Amino acid sequence: MVNGSVVEGVLERITYANEETGYTVARVDTGRGSGDLLTVVGALLGAQPGESLRMHGRWGSHPQYGKQFTVENYTTVLPATIQGIRRYLGSGLIKGIGPRIADRIVEHFGTDTLDVIEKEPGRLVEVPGLGPKRTKMIGAAWEEQKAIKEVMVFLQGVGVSTSIAVRIYKKYGDASISVVRNEPYRLAADVWGIGFLTADRIAQSVGIPHDSPDRVKAGLQYALSQSTDQGHCFLPEEQLIADAVKLLQVDTGLVIDCLGELAAEPEGVVRERVPGKDGEPVTAVYLVPFHRAEISLAGRLTRLMRSDEDRMPAFGDVVWDKALAWLARRTGAELAPEQQAAVRLALTQKVAVLTGGPGCGKSFTVRSVVELARAKKAKVVLAAPTGRAAKRLSELTGAEASTVHRLLELKPGGDAAYDADRPLDADLVVVDEASMLDLLLANKLVKAVPPGAHLLLVGDVDQLPSVGAGEVLRDLLAGEGAARGGSPRTESGGASDRGGGRVAGGTVPSVRLTRIFRQAQQSGVVTNAHRINSGVPPLTTGLKDFFLFVEDDAEEAARLTVDVAARRVPAKFGLDPRRDVQVLTPMHRGPAGAGALNGLLQQAVTPARPDLSERRFGGRVFRVGDKVTQIRNNYDKGSNGVFNGTVGVVTDLNAEEQRLTVRTDEDEEVPYDFDELDELAHAYAVTIHRSQGSEYPAVVIPVTTSAWMMLQRNLLYTAVTRAKRLVVLVGSRKALGQAVRTVSAGRRCTALDHRLAGAV
Repeated sequence: MVNGSVVEGVLERITYANEETGYTVARVDTGRGSGDLLTVVGALLGAQPGESLRMHGRWGSHPQYGKQFTVENYTTVLPATIQGIRRYLGSGLIKGIGPRIADRIVEHFGTDTLDVIEKEPGRLVEVPGLGPKRTKMIGAAWEEQKAIKEVMVFLQGVGVSTSIAVRIYKKYGDASISVVRNEPYRLAADVWGIGFLTADRIAQSVGIPHDSPDRVKAGLQYALSQSTDQGHCFLPEEQLIADAVKLLQVDTGLVIDCLGELAAEPEGVVRERVPGKDGEPVTAVYLVPFHRAEISLAGRLTRLMRSDEDRMPAFGDVVWDKALAWLARRTGAELAPEQQAAVRLALTQKVAVLTGGPGCGKSFTVRSVVELARAKKAKVVLAAPTGRAAKRLSELTGAEASTVHRLLELKPGGDAAYDADRPLDADLVVVDEASMLDLLLANKLVKAVPPGAHLLLVGDVDQLPSVGAGEVLRDLLAGEGAARGGSPRTESGGASDRGGGRVAGGTVPSVRLTRIFRQAQQSGVVTNAHRINSGVPPLTTGLKDFFLFVEDDAEEAARLTVDVAARRVPAKFGLDPRRDVQVLTPMHRGPAGAGALNGLLQQAVTPARPDLSERRFGGRVFRVGDKVTQIRNNYDKGSNGVFNGTVGVVTDLNAEEQRLTVRTDEDEEVPYDFDELDELAHAYAVTIHRSQGSEYPAVVIPVTTSAWMMLQRNLLYTAVTRAKRLVVLVGSRKALGQAVRTVSAGRRCTALDHRLAGAV
């Protein structure tokens, strides 16, 4: 039915959706019988194919596509025809009903189907093949859908997406509308996906005053939360006040008063004087969990280092010449002097750090530590922050290694099964890729190390710091000569089989390996990684494993990146484009960002096919075979949580159960309900930050001037060091030069190094 500026019809398919703006292009069957579908455009994000919609808007014409209807707002309505009901029920909207069961139900009840489900769901057992269990499930799913629809209608006016409405309902149930009306700022704290800005928009629409103290306090906590997302553990008070005034558009005096109130609340914020980036004292303002974690981590590391107990006493009086000679016979290779120093440090000191770039022998040193510890019957526990890094550590040492999360057996809510009260049964704990450890995870890990055990943290401090708040590895090495404003000093040297390095006696004992072994020097990937880290442009000609495809235009560079990753590299090197080739980008947005590239790469690697199951969620379409990544920490998923950056492949899509299944890098099958798909993003291309701790046979890196603000040396260095065999850069020489020249703007706001220095 078409009537003025109202159109009703069944949503047949979505042809385009932008998840950032909500702009959607869709085709609607208005039931006029001609078989023609109407093009509708506008704010339709959240509507699913199969739903009957009543759309309010205006008619217009597109120069290329002709007549179309622009939607300003819409509501869902229940279909009235047999065909509409069948399509609606079979679309996967109601859990427990897929196309097959929808056909059976509609065949049995005809146009009364929806009335029966609504008023007498028990009658569904009359349908052949529907037992009491599924009947009950369908009835419950229908009721939940109704309740969610109510919340959705209420939230539509403030532009909140369907997935957020579902999350609000799952969190608060029947109290959802009451919470949204009366305590909207709770949403920002309680519901993932709702930030302060969305909560503020809702608060405005329900009449909460602009200068309400609740609003100001929520804004202050949001500003701090945003800073932790940027990696900071605290913000200087002056900066926080300025950020909040700008965000909230209220008087400075009101912000200062509300900050004082927050500091007086037990779970508000903590203020403390600490050294700032330039060494001058500042008043730091922390969210409570980050303050607790920083104090706890510093205290526990100090207690570990000072412990009189030693769970590996045999190494206190070992004859090292004999031990190292035995090791050389066992491994078939001699350790260089600085590697020997690292081995001795790890086995005689309670806490030690081993750092260095690619090709400098970190892996062989770790293997040597583990071999000697095992020879003395020590219980060795191996872990890494990601599944891929744990697998690599396991292959290297020949012993089982797990992710830190799995090792600690994190439970729903984030508490660990292993902690200070129930420590790990370990004499030596080795953690690889330690540059990825953020403050909260490092604190959980160190809590679980028993007194007297040895902890060895291994990582490359010149890589990007962790995605989460803090820069733990760099703070532990601060005594090694790192100034507050820069990274620790690096000693360079020529290639040598004897190697080079330095033992540092700073806050935490450490060894930095600096010299590239001759074997590694044959690799263009390793050589160029060290050139980039030293501020020297990489060599891009005459190498078999490092290439530059020059393309100055960002959109053309994006197309070329896709061609290289999906076709050229697989054809020339015999690699699988999904499993072996990874595109790494400086940023998510922009023509050569991860968002745009994922759309192009999905079309190239996993295109739509009639026989391939798929599910649209917002602006994304998920298909069986898609490479995906988790984009938030979720302690309730999988056996021990699924974490930001976990990568996997979609193995199943079940419309009837409304469930998608991902097989992760840890070989765990993890189910996602369709309303949880905003936790997943495609991973054909990922940002370089997200790639930390992973290693791929080949990486393709677009380096374009459109990502100018993100082009920094440690970003490019991290991307290049993710590759085992091959690096291909695509972009402009100007952008590449900018990345090599630009040193990161400075340290994050943390005080872990200060706390450690004060304790030692």
